[in-house]
Amino acid sequence: MTNYPTLKSSIPAKAGVGFKPEHARAIFAEDEPSAGWFEVHAENYMGAGGPPHAMLTVLRERFPVSVHGVGLSIGAEKGLDPEHLKRLAAVVERYEPGLVSEHLAWSTHDTHYLNDLLPLPYTQATLELVVSHIGQVQDALKRQILLENPSTYIRFETSTMSELDFLSEVAKRSGCGLLLDVNNVFVSATNHGYSPEDYIDGFPLHAVGEIHLGGHAEDEDDLGAPLLIDSHDREVVDPVWALYERLIGKTGRMPTLVEWDSDLPDWPVLAAEAKHAAAILDRAAGKRNDVRAA
Repeated sequence: MTNYPTLKSSIPAKAGVGFKPEHARAIFAEDEPSAGWFEVHAENYMGAGGPPHAMLTVLRERFPVSVHGVGLSIGAEKGLDPEHLKRLAAVVERYEPGLVSEHLAWSTHDTHYLNDLLPLPYTQATLELVVSHIGQVQDALKRQILLENPSTYIRFETSTMSELDFLSEVAKRSGCGLLLDVNNVFVSATNHGYSPEDYIDGFPLHAVGEIHLGGHAEDEDDLGAPLLIDSHDREVVDPVWALYERLIGKTGRMPTLVEWDSDLPDWPVLAAEAKHAAAILDRAAGKRNDVRAA
């Protein structure tokens, strides 16, 4: 297994947005871009051509682009689908994105794909499996990838290490970077009853190459306790913004993406979310400059 060096990302340390074709006309019409970069889901561009590729080609000419995978199933016990990995490699080669990322999850069983990102037990066996699969992905892409922390709704009694320790070991042993999704932190912490601030403070921040923000739905479990669902269908809530500001205070400026994948609003609503993130990034930069000048 080759450990690929950390790449110098062409994604700026600005606020970006997940690209949706419904917003293309408004995005291309802006005189002053509301977003500093855009992220696309790899699986939407695995065909040979057509309107999706035509639109992404124009976007790539105008903006930095990252590629986010949702179907590799890095935690699948059976192993990676070589055809899916081949298609992902073709997308990466075609568009040369600044960053490539995937999820710490599994979504396949035998030959069936499940429309979900399912959790894993944090055990030594799972660690070995995930590290091996990341090695295969990085070898196929010939570059480092980022692995995203999950949003979870159950925990496994068989786990022998914490999620933080697991992610830290994966990054160290595979050479991958990490994508820190702040909304996922808040969702999981609420569902399992731990401190999201403590999670942020304990995260291996040296390995983080990108940050995600998004909205979540509120529900309750069978006992009436709060249950949050990582839905990506609404605005980022104030507690998640506060966590993000806490994080940026530790890391400084970082590429930050606002995700909104369903019940899409008009472009100005999503653009306003990106501008909110940009304001937090600017405040963090200002505070650091004040400290250096003191």
